[in-house]
Amino acid sequence: MNVKTNLPALARSGIRYLWHHWLRPLALPLLLVASAKSALADINYVPTGSMQPTILPGDVVFINKLAYDLRVPFTFARLARWSDPARGDIVVCFSPADGTRLVKRVVGLPGDTVELRDDALILNGTRQDYAALPDEFTRDLSAAERAASAFARETLVHPTRAAGSRAHAVSTQPGRPALRTFGPVTVPADSYFMMGDNRSNSHDSRFFGPVSRREIIGEARAVVVSGDLDRWLRPRFGRFFTALD
Repeated sequence: MNVKTNLPALARSGIRYLWHHWLRPLALPLLLVASAKSALADINYVPTGSMQPTILPGDVVFINKLAYDLRVPFTFARLARWSDPARGDIVVCFSPADGTRLVKRVVGLPGDTVELRDDALILNGTRQDYAALPDEFTRDLSAAERAASAFARETLVHPTRAAGSRAHAVSTQPGRPALRTFGPVTVPADSYFMMGDNRSNSHDSRFFGPVSRREIIGEARAVVVSGDLDRWLRPRFGRFFTALD
């Protein structure tokens, strides 16, 4: 009888001990860490090949959330804004279709006209430049992926300034059904047209439309660590701490 009578008191004592010695001391540090991840910097695991060969499935990328603005943690409210995404930036954004968090490349700025013709990108009536992609950019892909894909180095040409041009790797899979011709469409004000570097396997602005500036939460700057999903997460050490182009 005494044991049963004391059970509620023991439970209350245990809860108080847990709160005072474990939960309360950790509450503030955890809040600070969560706030920093929300507003300052974060990492993002990439499970798909939509940005291949720039970002591979199994990459964990570093996200600079201060790249464009400062936001109130856990909200979209902006405290300060010092820049906007540039053409060629790799950003983390939310899909307008379902709110999924995505990693995509900015190819169209507000006011741009965007087209795709037989996998070639056309911006404001100008076909972008394409060149052969060096083998080093595809070395971490499997032999089967390399054989099934066509690769190129795409340069997003600034309409008036050569210094504003930026080059990056793109890929297509000629044998795979894909949206290879699209547009033209004009990007609305305060919105951005997103595409994956893997043009044959990317759910992007061709399907869900431009992404509003508000939904862009940071810039992907580097691969932190990487594991090969087809080889039991075998580390790809050559990709550790590498900058993203």
